[in-house]
Amino acid sequence: MTETELLKRMFAAAIAAVDPLQILKPHLPAKPKGRTIVVGAGKAAAAMAKAVEAAWSGEVDGLVVTRYQHGLPCRSIEVVEAAHPVPDEKGQQAARRILEKVQGLSADDLVLCLISGGGSALLAIPGDGLTLADKQMVNKALLKSGANIAEMNCVRKHLSAIKGGRLAAAAYPAKVVSLLISDVPGDDPSVIGSGPTVADPSTREDAIAVFAKYGIEMPPAVKAYLNSPACETPKPGDPRLASVETRMLGTPQHALDAAAKVALAAGYTPLILGDLEGEARDVALVHAGIARQIARHGQPAAAPVALISGGETTVTVRGKGRGGRNAEFLLALCVALGGHKGIYAAAGDTDGIDGTEDNAGAVLTPDSIARAADKGLSAKALLADNDGYGFFSALGDLIVTGPTRTNVNDIRVILINKA
Repeated sequence: MTETELLKRMFAAAIAAVDPLQILKPHLPAKPKGRTIVVGAGKAAAAMAKAVEAAWSGEVDGLVVTRYQHGLPCRSIEVVEAAHPVPDEKGQQAARRILEKVQGLSADDLVLCLISGGGSALLAIPGDGLTLADKQMVNKALLKSGANIAEMNCVRKHLSAIKGGRLAAAAYPAKVVSLLISDVPGDDPSVIGSGPTVADPSTREDAIAVFAKYGIEMPPAVKAYLNSPACETPKPGDPRLASVETRMLGTPQHALDAAAKVALAAGYTPLILGDLEGEARDVALVHAGIARQIARHGQPAAAPVALISGGETTVTVRGKGRGGRNAEFLLALCVALGGHKGIYAAAGDTDGIDGTEDNAGAVLTPDSIARAADKGLSAKALLADNDGYGFFSALGDLIVTGPTRTNVNDIRVILINKA
C-alpha cells in the first residue's frame, strides 16, 4: 500500500466512524406517552433522520433541513435541502416550519432534535426587524473575516429567532432530546449548529465584540437589533429548558481515533494532536515544524509516524483563488516543507466538501512542488492568491468523495517516513 493509498484509507475510516446510519440507534430515548416530533438541521440531518426511522418502533412525524445534495429519502420525516454556508429562502421557510411543528405540545410529547454541523446556516429565521438579506450579508462577512466557529455562531445566535436555545423554549413543556454530531473543538453543545436547544452563555455584548474584533461593519438594522435586549438568548437556568437532554453521538475524537487505528495497523506510530483552531497557514507551519523534528531527530517519536489532527481552521481571504481551509492548509504545508523527502500529507473535511468546492480535500506528496513547477505553477504564488484548489486540481491530487452526510470537521494527516 502506497502512502497516498494509506492517507485516503485513514480519511475514509474517520468518516465511517461518525456515520449516523451506524452510530445513532443506541442513543435513542424511550418512547413517550404522547407524540414524537422529529426536527433537525445540519449536513448530517437527513442521514440522522433515516437512522431514526430505521430504529424507532412507533410513529414519528417531522422535518429536517440539510445542505443541497445532502438529502436522503425518508418515509415520514420530510427532508428539505437549502443553502450552506450562506442561508437562503428555502432554509428560512424550513426553519419557520420547524418552529411551528414544536409549538403547542404537551409534557407527554417528545421532540427529538437532530443537530449537526451546518445547522447554523440552515436554520435561518432572522430576529424581529431583520431580513434574510441582513443575515446573508453578515454571514458572508464573517466567513471572510477569519473568525472562528464559536465567534461566528455567537453572532448567528443573537440574530436568530430559533437558535441559541430558542427552539427548545418554543417546544416547552414537551421533553426535548437533542442528538448531536459535533463539528466544533471541545464539543460545546451551545456552539454546535448554534445550539437551538441549548442554553446560551454568550451575550449580545459578546456578539457586538466579534464585529469590532474583525472590523466588520454592521448593517443599520443589525446594529439596532444587537443593541436591543430583545436579541438576548435563553440563558442557563431558564425553566423552559429544564427538560432538555443532550446526547453526543459522534465527535472529532471518534474520527481521529479511527484514523489512528488504520495508521497503527500499517506500521506507523500515531500521534494525535487533537482539535485545532487558528489560521490555516499558521497551523500548517506548526505541523511542518513537528514533522521536520520527527524526520531529523526522532522527536517526539521516531519515524514512521502519522501526525493526526482535527478541528476547524480559518482562512482570511486575501486573493481571488478557489479552495477551502484544507486546501489552504496543505498548500501552506507544501511551501513550508519545500519538498521534504519522505513526508506525505492529506487534509479533508469529513462532510465531503472543502469550503464551497466539489472536493473533500487533497493529498500532498514530496514531489508536489516539482510537479507543479513542471506545469508552470508556483506554490507560493497560488498560496498568496488563496488558490489551493487550483494547485491540487492541476496535479490531479484532489480527494473527491461527494457529500458524506456527516460532519465532524476536518481530518489532517501527515506521514513521516524514515530517511
